[in-house]
Amino acid sequence: MAGTLTRWEPFAELGELRSRFDRLFEDFAEGRERKWVPAIDVERDNGNLIVRADVPGMKPEEVKIEVEDDILTVSGEHEERKEEKDKTYLRRERRYGSFSRSLVLPAGVEAKKIKAKTHDGVVEVTIPLPKEAKKESVKITPSAG
Repeated sequence: MAGTLTRWEPFAELGELRSRFDRLFEDFAEGRERKWVPAIDVERDNGNLIVRADVPGMKPEEVKIEVEDDILTVSGEHEERKEEKDKTYLRRERRYGSFSRSLVLPAGVEAKKIKAKTHDGVVEVTIPLPKEAKKESVKITPSAG
């Protein structure tokens, strides 16, 4: 029986674990502004890194994307509608407030070439990956003396 080898990414689950802890502790932060953390997906596609973040109901101008010191930060603020504040809710699960998600980018990414667009409540950031340096073998012969 042929098996498939899967590359183990030891830190891949840490992002999911952090999200779960964030959601767990949000419920204990009563009296504070409700904070939400959009879900994100990151994939490699055709020499690019694609980051997608769920930002339902947000306009493109409400989403801020910055790159500093090889760290991509997607942030924004989703306001609660004024006319809804006086309503009596039986259940309230929709999130509002500010958010910020940051990801470390590979070294050598040119920030000016990064592009972003929004569609169907998702912001998509396309990051061209730098060309990998060719690995070459160098043979060094020690000299006498």
